[in-house]
Amino acid sequence: MQSNKLRMAIRATAAATVLGMASQAGAVSLEAGDYDVNLYGFARVVATYDIDEDIANGGQAGNFSKITTGSGDTADGHFGMDANTSRIGLSVTSPQDVKVVVEFDFDNNDSLEPRLRHAYGEYQGVMIGRNWSNYNSFVGNGATLDFDALPGTAGNQSRTEQIRYTTGAVSISLEQPFESGVEGGVDKTSSPALTARIEDSQGGMSYSAAVMAKQTSFDDGSDDDSAFGYGAFLAGKIALTEMISIQGAINYTDGANAYVYRAGGNFGQIDAYNDGGDIETVESYGGALSASMGLGEGRSVNLGYGMATVDLDDAVDAGALAANTTDTNTMAFINYQWSPIGKVKMGVEYAYLETETQGGDDGDANRLMFLAQYNF
Repeated sequence: MQSNKLRMAIRATAAATVLGMASQAGAVSLEAGDYDVNLYGFARVVATYDIDEDIANGGQAGNFSKITTGSGDTADGHFGMDANTSRIGLSVTSPQDVKVVVEFDFDNNDSLEPRLRHAYGEYQGVMIGRNWSNYNSFVGNGATLDFDALPGTAGNQSRTEQIRYTTGAVSISLEQPFESGVEGGVDKTSSPALTARIEDSQGGMSYSAAVMAKQTSFDDGSDDDSAFGYGAFLAGKIALTEMISIQGAINYTDGANAYVYRAGGNFGQIDAYNDGGDIETVESYGGALSASMGLGEGRSVNLGYGMATVDLDDAVDAGALAANTTDTNTMAFINYQWSPIGKVKMGVEYAYLETETQGGDDGDANRLMFLAQYNF
């Protein structure tokens, strides 16, 4: 009974994956001898109306760094629409069970040039290539329509080149690290990121936990130093009833702030700063919580809140950063989603975004969004 509740809750929050990722289960199968070939993707159109700011990025996602803080004037009432996040992918599995995936979308700084999302090969639990970071999970994600989603969700919510091994619920990887830089020094990548994750379900609950470590370094020709950067997250989802679920995540990093999703700026604040030739790491933390209620016949109501913050007090006191540097982002949303016909998803959403600087100045934005997605 509990496992059935979990399945029903996952259906109620399916927009977190169906509206955000193409499902290869519904892909178009192609004839190619003994090879299993699937073409998949979707056409996705998003329209937004920014009520009191102009903060849309490609895909009409809300950009925290465009929010006016302090006493600055804002321009009200901005409409935008695009199809940048439309997606196409090809999955090929050989008779020897070697799987290859290549996937593109067009969310590339509004240039409408194809953007490589995935390019990897996989065989007997070993995956090499560009894929979702192993330090990442969708288990606790809220079903927001915004393509960039809530701050504070689990891990970095992005893709990177890696070598990963998975056995059962456990996976480990060596990855190209995500780095936000060292203020006051020329940062350098001096090691891969090492990650380990467990992700599983039990009864009416799904859960994921992960740890990561990397070297954070700088070298400006006269001074150089390095420090140990690390992080951890915990994410989960629980089915309260057959139609209602709650899900969420908590995160912490030190010297690896790109691994707390949307912490400072729009996608991450500094990892560390140069303090007279010595590297000083910066801490960050975040969390997200959401709830979903299925209404039947492909309809659902979803709401959630996320926060991510960076501790910049010491960096500002040391003169490495100005007090008007963004340290905290928060977002809340409520939406209604429906499926008028198979493989078609639509939704309307209201979102409230707020950003704050280390010095205490803040700004906010209210926006409305409509989404239509046609999967194949």
